[in-house]
Amino acid sequence: MLKLIPLGGLGEIGLNMMAVEYDKTIFVIDAGLMFPEAYMLGVDFVIPDMEYLRQNRHRVSGVVLTHAHEDHIGALPFLLREINVPVFGTPFTLGIVSHKLEEYDLLGTTALHAVRPREHLKIGSFDIEFIRVNHSIVDGVGLAIRTPVGMVIHTGDFKMSHTTMEGMLTDVNRFAQCGEEGVLALLSDSTNVEKEGHTISSAEIGTELARIADGAKGRIIISLFASNIARIQQIINIASDRCRKVVFNGRSIESSVSIARKLGYLKVPDGMEVGIDDLGGYLEDEVILITTGSQGEPMSSLSRIAAGTHKQIRVHPDDTVVLSSKFIPGNEKAIGKIINNLYRQGADVVYEKISRIHVSGHAFREELKMMINLTKPRFFMPVHGEYRHLLLHSRLARDMGIPADHLILAQNGQVVELDENGFQIRENVCAGRVLVDGKGIGDVGRSVLKERRVLSEEGLVVVNMAFDEETGIVVYGPEIVSRGFVFENETGHLLQDAQCVILEIVEDVTPDVPNRVRKIRSRIQSALRQYFFYTIGRRPVILPFLTEI
Repeated sequence: MLKLIPLGGLGEIGLNMMAVEYDKTIFVIDAGLMFPEAYMLGVDFVIPDMEYLRQNRHRVSGVVLTHAHEDHIGALPFLLREINVPVFGTPFTLGIVSHKLEEYDLLGTTALHAVRPREHLKIGSFDIEFIRVNHSIVDGVGLAIRTPVGMVIHTGDFKMSHTTMEGMLTDVNRFAQCGEEGVLALLSDSTNVEKEGHTISSAEIGTELARIADGAKGRIIISLFASNIARIQQIINIASDRCRKVVFNGRSIESSVSIARKLGYLKVPDGMEVGIDDLGGYLEDEVILITTGSQGEPMSSLSRIAAGTHKQIRVHPDDTVVLSSKFIPGNEKAIGKIINNLYRQGADVVYEKISRIHVSGHAFREELKMMINLTKPRFFMPVHGEYRHLLLHSRLARDMGIPADHLILAQNGQVVELDENGFQIRENVCAGRVLVDGKGIGDVGRSVLKERRVLSEEGLVVVNMAFDEETGIVVYGPEIVSRGFVFENETGHLLQDAQCVILEIVEDVTPDVPNRVRKIRSRIQSALRQYFFYTIGRRPVILPFLTEI
């Protein structure tokens, strides 16, 4: 039977990764990451647990990428470090991947194969066709996977709304042709299943951006996702119509623009682009700056502009700043801080809550219905979403006529076995989240996160003491140092009283007691924990350093 094994992306937003297995061949669809949740203090990002792929490395034959967003390609370097297999994707996707692999020193050892929409590739007994889909990034594709037991459609991230951008239209006709050929199972993006109707047209966003540009007196600074090439093209067209120059600022946006221009997805008129160092040669109403940082990233260009620390760009009272992207949950406070700082400096700020300057890249309910109608699948499996999204998408498919016993509601790690006679969900394989912290991969677990949370909320108290090894007499200390706990100058009596608590323990544990230092250390931790909670209501981390000399 065909096996579909989600290793990430089901029951969560991000971490998209699925293994597809038949006989002795496995290929992987996407390898995405997730940015840390609020409780993951100090963690840089999260990747899927790839233990199942490591255990079956001799059968993994390739990675197929649907598009170049981080939640679909961000974990690829970590997979390729473990298993060196070829990577297949569209030209723009591989362009972004190449930059990422170069950072990890993997570009020279990785085979990248470009596949264009409506082209096929063979991996073992699989025939995989790329089908163009519309998303908030160019060169996105869904997959028609022909297997010995039938065809499986994986939509990738998609929507149906129309656009004039070349290379962005969802290939409705090809999905319909697959439906006529016969689709065993449809695996469909569930992100926006809660939203009724259709996504709005990108033309409406362009109209709103043009209106904002017409009303701007000074410079226009537009912040967006670096991969949103269609939006960047709209801004370039708006600037061209108003005889404004454009400046690209931010490493990621400069990289994306360079790749898109080489592939012909982005057209910038000759002489229109201006370098950041040449801004001084133009009047403020002659320039549009396109930059990164719409999610409040601390070191992004927009964050530095808002904080007044950007070397070349200062906000002026007549500037108009547009955040042309959705507020990703968890980033609201950081984004709000940027907006407040920009307002304080006199800029006019436009963002999604007060203006229609962003459209989702994921299909709304009517578009999800259309995908089901086009492909007419026998079985339906929702992917890419939290559990409520998967459940609601299953109910939507049931309302579209797919029998309840043909709905596959799976979770990460579950093995879905499928053929023309039906499906069954087998035992779980190893799946989960691996935390990446600096250069450490997976060495931060729940206990470390708990310690970091306690340190951030309660603080740290360090006790230093030294004993004479022969007599057991205290020759140094007790010295108490606190960090993130209390301000020592104002609450000195608290720490002085804590010293008395420590000395009482030392007197109580006489020098003839076996393992005296270890017992003193244990009693100090317990006694100080109780003392601080009783006196100030806090539970700091207690670290006694006791030395015999």
